[in-house]
Amino acid sequence: MTEVTITRLGVQGDGIAEGPVFVPRALPGEQVTGTLSGQTLTDVKILTPSDRRVHPPCVHYKSCGGCQLQHADDTFVAEWKLDVVRMALKAQGLAPEFRAIETSPATSRRRAGFAARRTKKAAMAGFHGRASDTIVPVPDCQLVDPDILRGLPVAEALAVVGASRKTPLSVMVTATQTGLDVAVTQGKPLDGPLRQQLAAICDQMGLARLTWGDEVVAMRAPPVLDFGVAEVAPPPGAFLQATAHGQRVLTDAVREIVAGAGRVIDLFAGCGTFALPLAQDAEVHAVEGEAAMLAALDAGWRHAQGLKRITTEARDLFRRPLMPDEMAKAQALVLDPPRAGAQAQVAELAKADVPRIAYVSCNPVSFARDASVLVSAGYDLGWIQVVDQFRWSSHVELVACLTKSHMR
Repeated sequence: MTEVTITRLGVQGDGIAEGPVFVPRALPGEQVTGTLSGQTLTDVKILTPSDRRVHPPCVHYKSCGGCQLQHADDTFVAEWKLDVVRMALKAQGLAPEFRAIETSPATSRRRAGFAARRTKKAAMAGFHGRASDTIVPVPDCQLVDPDILRGLPVAEALAVVGASRKTPLSVMVTATQTGLDVAVTQGKPLDGPLRQQLAAICDQMGLARLTWGDEVVAMRAPPVLDFGVAEVAPPPGAFLQATAHGQRVLTDAVREIVAGAGRVIDLFAGCGTFALPLAQDAEVHAVEGEAAMLAALDAGWRHAQGLKRITTEARDLFRRPLMPDEMAKAQALVLDPPRAGAQAQVAELAKADVPRIAYVSCNPVSFARDASVLVSAGYDLGWIQVVDQFRWSSHVELVACLTKSHMR
């Protein structure tokens, strides 16, 4: 057996001891023992627990791999997530003001990806165990919205008719105003009988929409979500903020940053999470790589009342970023890239003269890299709002206010 003392928490939420030795679900200051396998300690026993350790609120936590940090108190997790962002920025020589973290409540996640496998007698569905292919049923999950849990029997029914014995289904369930939106991958090829069975499941279980692979096989009603005053029916699998609370906090921060701007550019606009609320006060040009998401945004705008003009442009911003002359008339810009950040776009933005930027990020490291480029180009990094809508996970999101120095 190996005994170690945890010195810090890593970016994935694991405890780290000298070596380094990685210890899942351990906290700084704890003495632990276990079996060393490579650099990871397994069969861990806590010898000296931290005073920040709490009893996990979910009965599934020990076996489920969906959460990493339920064993730590909420204040510790909030402080740690703020520190993750601070350290990423410090590595780039940046030290902005931080606002108090906003954390989404328990049972508020409106989207979850379940695994569903056929069994000899029926099927089972749930989350994968930690670092495992084992499926753990989670009927009392404390993370997701209760409506999402209605997707578990749906996933099981889909596995019975559409899963092979070897490969589990991947079932993405989203709670919408009109019912569950269910998108399935890794299922059997569609044929006539399977289509009929899937349509029957959609009807019997009251789903809004059921997508199999790339094809919508049944729809009782378009799955609708609110983006400001607009109602949007996103395409299957489209990007969506994880909680309604997180969406509201992010949107409020973005609106604060761009307030007063008459013309706003929204890059990586998705289905209009920010573009549609911003159109209550400004004309918006929304740019996104996926045409289907822009079509949903446009439809939402056209059916809403009281919004200013939104124009859309389908464009791969990694390969063809907007050039400075294309941003010349913008009075503010929203940047919400995927985890890789927006290196190519930021390089062009640094040459432009957009007065204000609201940068929304789900990766502190790529954000800090991009922010450093913008600061070197004359922007002030004013404040950071960290948002924890992936509660009990190592995931961190933020909004940053960047203002052109000579325009403050």
